[in-house]
Amino acid sequence: MEITPLYHNQRPDGALLPQEEAAFGILEALGIDYDRVSSEPADTMEKCAEVSKVLGVPICKNLFLCNRQKTQFYLLAMGPDKPFHTKDLSHQIGSARLSFAPEEALWELLHCTPGSATVLGLMNDTEHQVRFLMEREVYEAEYLSCHPCICTSSLKLKTSDILHKFLPHTGHDVTVVDL
Repeated sequence: MEITPLYHNQRPDGALLPQEEAAFGILEALGIDYDRVSSEPADTMEKCAEVSKVLGVPICKNLFLCNRQKTQFYLLAMGPDKPFHTKDLSHQIGSARLSFAPEEALWELLHCTPGSATVLGLMNDTEHQVRFLMEREVYEAEYLSCHPCICTSSLKLKTSDILHKFLPHTGHDVTVVDL
């Protein structure tokens, strides 16, 4: 897989998709520094592992989940090598019968496509229908890595910037979970 060199605070060249344009725009507006690489779609954890080597930080596994009735939605940011068991999470957040949310809801609420779910998508959840969950190790790490709402770029961000600049701007809280 071809991966570009690391760029600091530099968007990809050329035209960007609207959701990607918005992601870079909000980072710039909030004064959030980032390192970026571009690649072919990094839409699997195996491809993300290759990108992680260039970024110097593991790309978060971001899971978009919902309850059985599809009335409560969750975005879970967790370490790439952690196994996910719904039972472990359900108890902590008080929501039984978690499953992966439909692709349509991922697009409708976060403006992300499968393989590109990201904390940055919360900027599109203006009605706060998505609860943001962070696995403790990701929450406590100095940096996190995610996509800018499209999986052809990957970013390295300071976790503190997400917690203290980005989330307050979007009006989302974070729930820390142990997996």
